[in-house]
Amino acid sequence: MSLARRALAEGVGTFGFVFLGCASTVANVFPTGRFETVGIGLAHAAALGIFVAGTLGISGGHLNPAVTLGFLSTRRIDARTAGGYIAAQLVGAILAAFALKYSYPLTVTNISTLGTPALAGSVSFGRGIALEALGTFMLMSTVYGTIVGHDRPALGGLGVGIALLAIILAIGPATGGAVNPARALGPAIASGNLIGQAIYWIGPIVGAVAAAQLWDRMILRR
Repeated sequence: MSLARRALAEGVGTFGFVFLGCASTVANVFPTGRFETVGIGLAHAAALGIFVAGTLGISGGHLNPAVTLGFLSTRRIDARTAGGYIAAQLVGAILAAFALKYSYPLTVTNISTLGTPALAGSVSFGRGIALEALGTFMLMSTVYGTIVGHDRPALGGLGVGIALLAIILAIGPATGGAVNPARALGPAIASGNLIGQAIYWIGPIVGAVAAAQLWDRMILRR
């Protein structure tokens, strides 16, 4: 299958994941939508699981620049593919955030900042990077354990979605639990709130590459 088709699948999948995930944070502002961290985590988990499963047989279901760079570090994909995937993921995330911005009332999107992740006041820059790195390490480990390590993945995207739910519940109150540079950047650009974006690139990339290297070199056999 051509890179253009695979990249398009990555873009569409990331669009769907970011739109639904961010929409859950926007909807949480409404008086009838107070489902807080658990509800937001469930929405993200369901959205990621659905779109990973839907794109798995086409592009591999990355939907995350950190995951793509993790696979690049172990040479499971080449640099051209990684570049195409990451570009598509970022475009999909940005389009999703702007679609959300112009679909909901301005007052609601302003309050929610469209779901842009942010550090809690008591969490330092370094600790934020560490938490995002550890969360992404868990996510990438789940990708390897449930998808890469099997010829016919039994769980598809379900395991990855469940992992994201656990990660959001564990670190979401501290960092937002993005563990995905595209998920962080899309709403940040649409809301004009780019503070702390380095955290959501450095942490996830370090965590994903570390997990990919560990699983590829020491746990799985090619």
